[in-house]
Parts: sequence; C-alpha cells; structure tokens
Amino acid sequence: MTESASPYLPNPRIMVLGVQPGRPPFRIVEIDGQVVGEATAITDVLLAASAAGIRVHDLDDPDVVRWVGGDKFTWSTR
Repeated sequence: MTESASPYLPNPRIMVLGVQPGRPPFRIVEIDGQVVGEATAITDVLLAASAAGIRVHDLDDPDVVRWVGGDKFTWSTR
C-alpha cells in the first residue's frame, strides 16, 4: 500500500529558503515566487513582507510563511 500526499499543500506567499554561507550567513526570501532579497534575521523577513503589502501575524502559520531548511530561529550554518 502506498501513502498518498495530502490533498492540501499550503502555497504561502512568503518562502524563506535555507541558510547560505556568507558574512553574515543569510537566507533568500521569495514573495509570490519572486526573489525579493536576503534576510539575516526575522526582522528582514517582516520588512520584506511589509514592503510587499503583506501583514504577517504568525510566522509559524504555514499558510503564510514556508521556512525551508530550518525554522524562524535558524540563521547560521551548522
């Protein structure tokens, strides 16, 4: 028997990709499928969302933000 994927996969407007090496390390932020910049902290994600006219009330809501390669507290490489 195979397991089927969930019929509902949230497609959030904001995606925060995994940490990239750099000085300082950063994460790429996409809004509506377009790269809008780099973030080195949660505040950068919120500023990018605000600039795009998106109100973020809960950074843990998968319908709003998808965190790839870590959560909202992951800002450095291992």
